[in-house]
Amino acid sequence: MFRVVQYVERQVVLFDSVEDAAFKTTKDSGDDLSIKDFFQIIENKKDGNDISKQLSDFSARIVFTAHPTQFYPPNVLDIITRLRPLVEENNINQIDQTLQQLGLTSLINTEKPTPLDEARNIIYYLRSIYYDAVGEMYASIKEWIRDKTFDNPNIIKFGFWPGGDRDGNPYVTAEITKDVADELRMTLMKCYYEDVKNLQKKLTFRGIEEILDELKNKLYSCMFSSEKYLNYEEIIYPLHQVKKQLKKNYYYLYKQELDLLIDKVRIFKTHFASLDIRQDHRMHKKVIEAVLKKENIIKENVEELKRDELVDLLLHKKLLVDSQQFEEDIVKETINNIHQLKAIQTKNGEEGCNRYIISNSENIFSVLFVYALFRWCGWENQEITFDIIPLFETLVGMKASEECMQELFELDKYRAHVAKRGNRQTIMLGFSDGTKDAGYMKANWAIFETKEKLSILCKKYKIEAIFFDGRGGPPSRGGGKTHRFYAAQSDVIANREIQLTIQGQIITSKYGSKEQFTHHCEQLLTAGLSRNIFPKGNDISPSARKIIEDLANISYDKYAALKAHDKFLPYLENRSPLKYYAYAKVASRPGKRGDNKKLEFSDLRAISFVGAWSQLKQNVPGYFGIGTAIKQLIDDGRWEELKKAYDETAIFRALILNSTMSLYKSKFRLTSYMAEDEEFKDFWNILHDEFQLSKEMMLRLSGNKVLMEEEPVSRESIKIREKIVLPLLVIQQYALQKSNTRC
Repeated sequence: MFRVVQYVERQVVLFDSVEDAAFKTTKDSGDDLSIKDFFQIIENKKDGNDISKQLSDFSARIVFTAHPTQFYPPNVLDIITRLRPLVEENNINQIDQTLQQLGLTSLINTEKPTPLDEARNIIYYLRSIYYDAVGEMYASIKEWIRDKTFDNPNIIKFGFWPGGDRDGNPYVTAEITKDVADELRMTLMKCYYEDVKNLQKKLTFRGIEEILDELKNKLYSCMFSSEKYLNYEEIIYPLHQVKKQLKKNYYYLYKQELDLLIDKVRIFKTHFASLDIRQDHRMHKKVIEAVLKKENIIKENVEELKRDELVDLLLHKKLLVDSQQFEEDIVKETINNIHQLKAIQTKNGEEGCNRYIISNSENIFSVLFVYALFRWCGWENQEITFDIIPLFETLVGMKASEECMQELFELDKYRAHVAKRGNRQTIMLGFSDGTKDAGYMKANWAIFETKEKLSILCKKYKIEAIFFDGRGGPPSRGGGKTHRFYAAQSDVIANREIQLTIQGQIITSKYGSKEQFTHHCEQLLTAGLSRNIFPKGNDISPSARKIIEDLANISYDKYAALKAHDKFLPYLENRSPLKYYAYAKVASRPGKRGDNKKLEFSDLRAISFVGAWSQLKQNVPGYFGIGTAIKQLIDDGRWEELKKAYDETAIFRALILNSTMSLYKSKFRLTSYMAEDEEFKDFWNILHDEFQLSKEMMLRLSGNKVLMEEEPVSRESIKIREKIVLPLLVIQQYALQKSNTRC
């Protein structure tokens, strides 16, 4: 049986490599608008739109997260990287040899990775793929745009959560954060060193050799020592000096290669990727209460203070806290981390670490607690060079977000802080936990409406809203086709920058090669730009809003009733692999939040929650309730209204089409034996009935004969992949049955 498992695992890797090799010629039509194609359309239209101006003021930030779905260890990633070009070359002998190596190499970690291990796994992609890919993509854009004044090295930016995301991960310490920041910087210096060394082989000219040699030696000294570092000017200035001499004395020979390196330095500076800090609001509250108790301001908790009194204290009270004054680990670690952020900015530059994200934000204190902690950790007499970013991830949080941000903007101190940050406010809206809590349609519609309200609010205060989307990979984690999603945003929603998380296995499957990475980056850019240059009527009519609102509410009621079912958690615990996620050595994080012996819904992490449904081939969070909602509207005589809304409303169509992907990936035959299960047969039938209804209703609404009809390539890819992994799923179901029998 283990031989079968090993064989299937290698089949998956081979199929991935074959798909990657064929990627250029097998993209789904309608989802392949490259930047070059985009420029061609602009030229053909000749309607006066200034693409150069639009692109000069637009960017996409891709944020790599620490979520535990990237299970390949580094040695396997190296093999996969080597396998892809061999498939392109059809080099049968080398493919066979590489697959033999893969067959003898373990795909399983012998120990749980540390947060630093997780960071290094993703830094592998930064160094081996993204460093060159972004530089080449930027060079191509400059060539296609035909505007010598165009200058936007921030067009693609990277964010980084491993090592900075301490929400629910006690192993992310202040020391780990420092180590990851150093690892990012030192890896970047290695990339620069290799480029300078290669450039030296071409720029063998007197006066230039010496400059490059000195720069190369400085870079070398910073490649292996966390104590040594160069600032941005120390790297870029010598390269500009070389360019001046090249122009003056050497006929601009190899100018293109030099410009490429200069652009890379302007893009990545000294940080490679911006290390985000994230923590839960409830942890900050613990720290604030510990500080105020020590100062004899409160006895136990902040609720002892009047609201205005607490606000005034957080904004104006002068304190200087030292972690050594406290005993609780979370308090000491939080204070230590905020203290050390200055040192990280000194070494990596301000952009290397200047965003602090607060999970579970629901009121102004989510932001003000962090603002106060910065002041009390030594940032009082200078600017707080951090964007403080609330993450509204639950329905409660999103409902409160407008009032929360308005209250913050009315506070002079906080408004002054936003002004120092360029009058820009980044706001994160969570998808993974929102979908887990509210179901697919309700969560996504709530996020869409929240964006509209916050865009209007920020505009009122003359603040630029930047939305940061916590998008998972599949629709059940709030993901789906990113181009479709961003192109469908309404004209009300702020559109200066696209920011989104890329999680776990999606890094491998969607951004794992230079071609895929470039394609998906261009999709983000063209999706955002298309809203500005090609108005598609993304405004939503009142009748369409009413339809979507009703669908969202009905589907939410259906999903909420499922969550309230007395067999909901027992089913996941006993008929899915949920409880085994904690034993898998794929992540540094604990398997669930909290240490309760009895499983509570609030303890479930979105990754394991969605993963359990996925491995059951039921994908419940991605569609459950939508079939019931559509049928109810049809039964109420609203079919024409519903169909019109679908045909004319981009966001509605995008949500439905993304949800059909979850349906297509479902295979209830795998668990059909549960229809005879004495304890869970009724619950399984509820799931199966809603699946059948949702499939019927979505096909009727879209007018398609089969699910994912508009995406034949993706549809076929999923079909082949599902056939490959089916034996593993059958083995897993057999093992679960045997395990439950023994229990």
